[in-house]
Amino acid sequence: MKFLKQYYHAFLREFRLVTGDMGILIFLFLLPIAYPIVYSLIYNPELVRDVQLVVVDNDRSPLSRELVRRLDATQGTWVIGYAANLQEAKHAVHQHDAYGILEIPAGFGNRPGENKQAQAVLYCEMSLMLRYKSLLVSSTDVMQDLGATITTERIDRIAPLAETIATGDLMPVENIQMGNIEGGFDSFIMPGILILILQQALLLGIGMSGGALREHPLKASFNPLGKERPSVLAGMLGQTTVFIILMIVPAIYVMHYVPLMFKFPMAGNVLEEFIFILPMILSTVGLGFILQGIVRERESIFVIWVVTSVVFLFLSGLTWPRYAFPGIWRFFSDCVPATWGVEGFIRMNTNGASLAQVHHAYVNLWIQAGVYFVLGYIVQRFVQRPAVIAAAKASETETA
Repeated sequence: MKFLKQYYHAFLREFRLVTGDMGILIFLFLLPIAYPIVYSLIYNPELVRDVQLVVVDNDRSPLSRELVRRLDATQGTWVIGYAANLQEAKHAVHQHDAYGILEIPAGFGNRPGENKQAQAVLYCEMSLMLRYKSLLVSSTDVMQDLGATITTERIDRIAPLAETIATGDLMPVENIQMGNIEGGFDSFIMPGILILILQQALLLGIGMSGGALREHPLKASFNPLGKERPSVLAGMLGQTTVFIILMIVPAIYVMHYVPLMFKFPMAGNVLEEFIFILPMILSTVGLGFILQGIVRERESIFVIWVVTSVVFLFLSGLTWPRYAFPGIWRFFSDCVPATWGVEGFIRMNTNGASLAQVHHAYVNLWIQAGVYFVLGYIVQRFVQRPAVIAAAKASETETA
């Protein structure tokens, strides 16, 4: 009964502290609301179409003209014209009139008749990877299609009846991208970014809360100098309950309504997704309790946030597959709650996996939650609590 009473008072104290601090509320609500919109708009539309391309045709043959015509007909490339030489084409790229150069060498049209490969060179301006992808995919598809057409014509000349057997591409390859039909960059990266935003918002809120408690413990209705000091465990459970309640609305918005607004893949069961994300929130809260041990002021958490945001993005596996990480970085990646959250949420939301199919990530999140809460208790008991007591004594001395 005494523990429940301490838990209740800790809950009320933390709730007043959080709701009375505009900085914490901004990071718990405004950041999860604004960041997904800003990031999604940056990558919208998802595909870059009609990327300007200039052609240097040193062959001027019917085959080279057919190659350019087919390339211009694709949705990814727009041939803006010909350049007399490579230097003139480079000038067009430097002026941002074009973002790629196709150089067709002399003899291009004669090489297929000589049983040799006809090769053209594609140069791409790399300021935006999406433009590079659009030019590369378009040119690859056109070259394969043109090669299949030439092969069919040659077979027909040798054996006219063979055209009834083989026409077009003899071995067509159909690329079906599961969970991302259009192959858009936004649909690829944003589901993972959404989980990272939730984690960082929680870490910011918890870190600022710990800093505020150190700065003004008495103003936060926390008196560690009384006869009965509040239990550390009760205080942690009270804070955890507050942050879970306050994160319900941002989590629903980020995980359901943002994908709905921007038409991201939504193949999973919404209820199972929220069940899955619960241990990630708990493990993030536990990690926040650990970080409170080094946050002496409210503003100190900003440094941690700036340093960890990019690191957590790389460790999540969104920009580089985790199986390709060196062992030490794989270990650090496993220690980040958002890593498993991103992995499981993408599988569920994008590819329609069930909770049972992401069992490995789900179990790891619960293990993380338990480990981080134990470590968080040690930090709160032996680092945060003495610091708050010292701050309260200093505050009482100043008041006296």
